Amino acid sequence: MAENNDNIIDTEFMEVNPDGTPVDGTNANVLSETDAADKSAEDKSDEKKPDEYEKVCYICRRPESVTGKMIDIPGGLSVCPDCMQKTFDSMSRIPFGGDNSGANIDLGNLPQFSFMNLQDLMSGMMPPESQRLKKKKPKAEGEKAVKPEIDIDHMLPPHAIKAKLDEYVIGQEHAKKVISVAVYNHYKQVKANENLLNDNSDGVEIEKSNVLMIGPTGSGKTYLVKTLAKLLDVPLAITDATSLTEAGYIGDDIESVVSKLLAAAGNDVEKAEKGIIFIDEIDKLAKKRNANQRDVSGEAVQQGMLKLLEGSEIEVPVGASSKNAMVPMTMVDTTNILFICGGAFPDLEDIIKERLNKSSAMGFVSELKDKYDDDENILDKVSVEDLRKFGMIPEFLGRLPVICTLQPLSTEMMVKILKEPKNAIIKQYQKLFRYDEVDLQFEDDALTAIAEEAKKKELGARALRSILEDLMLDIMYEIPKDDNIGTVIVTKDYVEHKGGPRVLMRTDERKIITAG
Repeated sequence: MAENNDNIIDTEFMEVNPDGTPVDGTNANVLSETDAADKSAEDKSDEKKPDEYEKVCYICRRPESVTGKMIDIPGGLSVCPDCMQKTFDSMSRIPFGGDNSGANIDLGNLPQFSFMNLQDLMSGMMPPESQRLKKKKPKAEGEKAVKPEIDIDHMLPPHAIKAKLDEYVIGQEHAKKVISVAVYNHYKQVKANENLLNDNSDGVEIEKSNVLMIGPTGSGKTYLVKTLAKLLDVPLAITDATSLTEAGYIGDDIESVVSKLLAAAGNDVEKAEKGIIFIDEIDKLAKKRNANQRDVSGEAVQQGMLKLLEGSEIEVPVGASSKNAMVPMTMVDTTNILFICGGAFPDLEDIIKERLNKSSAMGFVSELKDKYDDDENILDKVSVEDLRKFGMIPEFLGRLPVICTLQPLSTEMMVKILKEPKNAIIKQYQKLFRYDEVDLQFEDDALTAIAEEAKKKELGARALRSILEDLMLDIMYEIPKDDNIGTVIVTKDYVEHKGGPRVLMRTDERKIITAG
């Protein structure tokens, strides 16, 4: 029996319940080695992974990379040293009454303090995911330079970029060449400046060449850049200049154009600093000629954009279009950001003709004053002097050295736009009709008639869709009524409102094949 003594539990020192049964909680805090190992494994699995986002000051909304080490306060909030010091300075200046020693305190002059629940405050004030900044990865000593996300070795050459644009954009050969070369040279410039920082170059720094696109409405300026954005795997932001105003006035701040690029890059500052920004309607920033009040949306915006185009570090709101107290801020360097500005510049043709007709005087060298009235390519003769007279300041034009003009669309170009591009308008309607198992066809004379009517509207390619929508309304309304309709042919007479479209019914053999 001696060998069984080790298994006997002395109940004399054992805590028991009133009914004599041992209390289960006596050894509740005692864990076996296996349980301890399991608990430690769970603790390790519950450990938070390193946060890839950085802290943002609750008061000034600046990130930790700008302000320095943050001060954590209860409730999960963080405050930068500057704001904390300002808070202490403000509290030290509170008047308590009496003499300077504070011995005689007038309780009536004490400020009315109130307390709040920091947990309730935190619930509605923490920045959402779209307003958080990713931390920059620190480079360890001796670590090789990280391969950039945008590698010039995998960048399409200019002829390949133009070939891709040809599949979507009809005509505008010169403009497509300029854009292709500008984008290709931009990323060579980015690569050269990276080598300059790594001491792998000859010390020559390449400056960027921003582009100014001029063309009538509907000629394809915006569509050209949108197509470029689809083809290139680079951050590209398309914004509008009509909403921009001088800082402090109602409207978007000038820095909002960069904040849109930052959002397109996923709030990754390093990736955004190598992107492209297209600013449309740039002609709306021209100086007001007869304005007695402050031009807050014209010349003032041009002045404010100078630092963006030239290249400088600016403070940009994250996840918003304007600066406010609830939006974090970050620094973005615009040195390697390519800016493409586009505008219709209405009445610029008259300014060009006025300059060209200066030599129209009396004598043997005189020219007719109406010599350039029928010249559709008059924009090719534009000069910086004409743009200055239009209302653009010389400092702004000096930062857009490449001037690219787009030609108005001819009737032949509009016919090609209707049927040749990958997403041509005719192909879009044919796809709609295929859902009803109907074949939609257009006669060549009908397409020419549509193009001629669009040419009269002087709206460019935008007029084509409006005309087609009007033509196809009755057809799209009547076709679903009859399942026997197999083919619809749009004729010239229907376009000119002299007749109706030709409708071909399904044959009996076609019905059998469809039913089978």
